[in-house]
Amino acid sequence: MTDQSNGLGEYLRARRGLVTPEQAGLADLGRRRVPGLRREEVAMLAGISADYYLRLERGRDRNPSVQVLESLARVLRLDDEHLAHLLSLGAEKPRRRRAGPRTETVPGGTAQLLRTLPHPAFVEGRYFDILAANALATALSPRLSPGHNQLLDVFLDRAEQDLHLDWDGTTKCYAASLRRSADPDDRRFIELIDELSLLSPRFRTLWNRHDVRTQRGGVVPVDHPRLGELRLHRERLAISGTDGLTLVVYHADAGSPDAEKLGLLGSPALGRA
Repeated sequence: MTDQSNGLGEYLRARRGLVTPEQAGLADLGRRRVPGLRREEVAMLAGISADYYLRLERGRDRNPSVQVLESLARVLRLDDEHLAHLLSLGAEKPRRRRAGPRTETVPGGTAQLLRTLPHPAFVEGRYFDILAANALATALSPRLSPGHNQLLDVFLDRAEQDLHLDWDGTTKCYAASLRRSADPDDRRFIELIDELSLLSPRFRTLWNRHDVRTQRGGVVPVDHPRLGELRLHRERLAISGTDGLTLVVYHADAGSPDAEKLGLLGSPALGRA
């Protein structure tokens, strides 16, 4: 966790490294020591002084105006979600004392619902910890069971990596979603980032891009060791009355071969295969 003391500067530095001179409408006049735009180029295109931009990147000025941040977002080609993240980094806010791990408790009604759902389903916490899961979810992946963390598994566990046919896209999504929900005062977040950064080169690369993305539902291609390839819909439903808990449900198109395969997850014969 080296980027939280100067989150705004680190974000600006990372994002300008992803914009080419051609994308910014500049002529590339020779070899560059680092990829992306130079500081003075960003400053010129944003209409601010190079000295002021340097102060922003080095953390000497951490509260620029919204207008300045919006100008920088335009130069850095940020979409709405990345702009919102930039604005949050530039907003003045009091520093809180670093808190211990939050207690995340699955509501009783949600736990009961989970057991009755006819699809693989589980409850995940703020940082992708599995807090509860039904038997179908665990049959889909043994890692989808309480005590596991999806980030650690998808980045570090080879069996979980093999399950995801689009592992590249999956890891991008997880890293950007973690960045989106990050709380640098939460000890659980800090420990998770430290472990992933130490053990996964892939995570370090993605984390240094400073991408942000809200987790959404979508289609997930998986390669189950017994059922074969499946294309499953993943729905994400916020659990009301909780601090960031989500119910995740996997299902297939009704009447499709994938739905027939998914129906075998609860079959005793599959467990004996």
